[in-house]
Amino acid sequence: MGQVLVLGNAGLDLTLQVPRLPEKGETLLGDSANSAPGGKGLNQAVAAARTGAQVVFHTAIGRDSQGAEIGAALAAEGMTELELHQAPYSSDFSLLMVLPDGENSIVSMGSCAAALTEETAEIFSAKATAADVVLLQGNLTQASTLAALATATARDATTLFNPAPLWWEVGPLLPLCDIVVTNRGEAEVITGISQPPEAAAALCRLGASVAIITLGAGGCLTSDSDGTIRHYPASQIRAIDTTGCGDTFCGVFAAVLAMGLGQETAINVAQSAAALTAQRRGAFRALPSRDELAVLVARYKSLGN
Repeated sequence: MGQVLVLGNAGLDLTLQVPRLPEKGETLLGDSANSAPGGKGLNQAVAAARTGAQVVFHTAIGRDSQGAEIGAALAAEGMTELELHQAPYSSDFSLLMVLPDGENSIVSMGSCAAALTEETAEIFSAKATAADVVLLQGNLTQASTLAALATATARDATTLFNPAPLWWEVGPLLPLCDIVVTNRGEAEVITGISQPPEAAAALCRLGASVAIITLGAGGCLTSDSDGTIRHYPASQIRAIDTTGCGDTFCGVFAAVLAMGLGQETAINVAQSAAALTAQRRGAFRALPSRDELAVLVARYKSLGN
């Protein structure tokens, strides 16, 4: 069994329930405000660890009380290796506005994540072996992300890239990606194609070996380098808050791959885990527990798919 190596951001999520998004210049009242550890890197690393994988997580935090809170939450997750790089900034955070139908809009501040250097990224990925999965998101700089993917590729590790948030050009990095995971909107921004099957195929033409596009209630679809498209339907649930669903999917998917159970099983477990997250409020607080994930892994292992 390989490890999951996650290099990414960690911060605090500030969540507000809102009736709609505010108009320009408008002050809108929200309710049910809360804060919790968050960030795509943190959420994905925690989801992978709770799935049962050995997880190496490196991130950057500020020298402040928020950084201490983040570190304490991560220490409780029992990761194989945890390294918190100290950055000379306030710890990163995100403001999440959640609509009544469960959909969300997010604004993030990522100075600490952006401070992770190319050298740090290379040293991190040099730990990888051919049995490992190296998981990255879009929070780091393009140069550091490229360095991490290139080093992981040279080590024959499986590279898994979830390029959100999109704040630099993703295309040049896709040839270094064994698997790229996006949602429908991100795929359209990267490829200029609105239809998910065609967008997934385009991601592969740009260099990814496998493209996965998540479709929320529509499940997800995959494309590989020979153009084969496959659709995986989602569980029928009543979504309360979709915040964190993509992170749950990516972390669980990476963990199951590292366990050697194959892509199809990894997708099935990841989708079922994301459905659990969608039925709860928040992101970190909504991540499935170790017990819940153990049940899902055992279920799909027994089915042999």
